Amino acid sequence: MLHPWDMTIDEAGALQSRLAGLVEETDRLDTVRLIAGVDISGVRSSGVATAAAVLLSFPELQFLEESRAVGVPRFPYIPGFLSFREAPLMLEALKELRGQPDIILVDGQGRAHPRKLGIACHLGLLLDKPTIGCAKSRLVGQFEQPADEPGATSPLVYRGDVVGCALRTKVGSKPIFVSVGHRVSLATAQSLVMRCTLPGQRIPEPTRQAHMAAARG
Repeated sequence: MLHPWDMTIDEAGALQSRLAGLVEETDRLDTVRLIAGVDISGVRSSGVATAAAVLLSFPELQFLEESRAVGVPRFPYIPGFLSFREAPLMLEALKELRGQPDIILVDGQGRAHPRKLGIACHLGLLLDKPTIGCAKSRLVGQFEQPADEPGATSPLVYRGDVVGCALRTKVGSKPIFVSVGHRVSLATAQSLVMRCTLPGQRIPEPTRQAHMAAARG
């Protein structure tokens, strides 16, 4: 563990700014044979949420196993601080996988974050593993719509820096937002996300399956 989870908003923001300097945006990953996706369900009326991790073979994208972790988030819902709310359960779910993924796709932001430390970056640092942020919506930055064809991209720019890309995965659908988590370049992240997306789907298969597993509770 890099830090405790019990802290104030100001302490959490300061920690994000400090940890952002530790994120590596170059490829430091071996041959990818196993790829994981991780997501978390919304908090139910009971206050309980479910995180799910799914392990697939790569490049075949065959399902191998899944694991879940159930608990009550201890941090409030505040945009930009979701890792403090969601990462503890995601870590538990990932820990229960028998296989060890070579890279993890996270349903959330990586560098595309106000302090350049979204949940994908945070998990990557905590696990010391390559991670990619793969979000369904934008948190920060400006972009132009990519061409309406699978694989088309456009840069996501925030305060003068390219922090990710808008990636069109399906004709006629909104783009998804890909950003570096840890130990991977943006170019590799784009390529892997596209290779993980089945024809006719908008969401890459690892996080799509993790989302469904988390929703099952």
